[in-house]
Amino acid sequence: MTYRHLLLTRSPDRHVITVILNRPEQHNAMNTAMGEDLLACFDALARDPDARAVVFTGAGDKAFCAGGDLKERNGMTDEAWRAQHVIFEQAALRVLRCPIPVIAAVEGFALAGGCELAILSDFIVASETAVFGVPETTLGIFPGIGGTQLLPRILGAPLAKELIFTGRRLKADEAKAVGLINHLVPAGQARAKAAEVAATIARNGPIAVRQAKKAIAYGSETDLETAMILAIEAYNATVVTEDRLEGVRAFNEKRKPEFKGR
Repeated sequence: MTYRHLLLTRSPDRHVITVILNRPEQHNAMNTAMGEDLLACFDALARDPDARAVVFTGAGDKAFCAGGDLKERNGMTDEAWRAQHVIFEQAALRVLRCPIPVIAAVEGFALAGGCELAILSDFIVASETAVFGVPETTLGIFPGIGGTQLLPRILGAPLAKELIFTGRRLKADEAKAVGLINHLVPAGQARAKAAEVAATIARNGPIAVRQAKKAIAYGSETDLETAMILAIEAYNATVVTEDRLEGVRAFNEKRKPEFKGR
């Protein structure tokens, strides 16, 4: 597929897909067309049999994404605003529920909806230029694609409340210290580091990785006893695969496994 405001690339083995928000002159702010692109893109990725990991990033070095495009929104009726936001909501859910790991690679600003897109990913790699924030309340708006739910889960409620209520920004070093990002790298290196981690993931059993992501995601949303049942179901779904047999064979033959996703 072709997109208006996204660029997609694949690794030579086709297993790692890089999704690039492509409005650099607007700090990759989300307009309606980009929202529609994200929805279609992550719908397609969920059905892609070759895909094993996603690197999610922004074009240029100024911003991952600066949030919703308020120039496009200026003068929108309530009905038009709501219709646009439904697209953003659906796109956000597709990122959150993507069956394969999604790694956000952040250079520069990740603000408002841009910060939310980053935390909808499984984890974040950021450069020392990264700045995170959810400043919507400073404009009389609301973090509308998951910030009020995901930030407390990642950071704990007190810090999340402070950031959302005040609009205070986190620079990269503080974001690393409080656990918002997994890897902090020099300027310009976020995408490369994310691609390195994604390639490591892609070498592992793709069914096992998908089942692990599913078990973590849904297990964290329920009680422990139910979560343990979900984990056993995921385990059993993995045991019956050809990849499990290949992994055991490779271990005993002292070679690297060649997983097929079957």
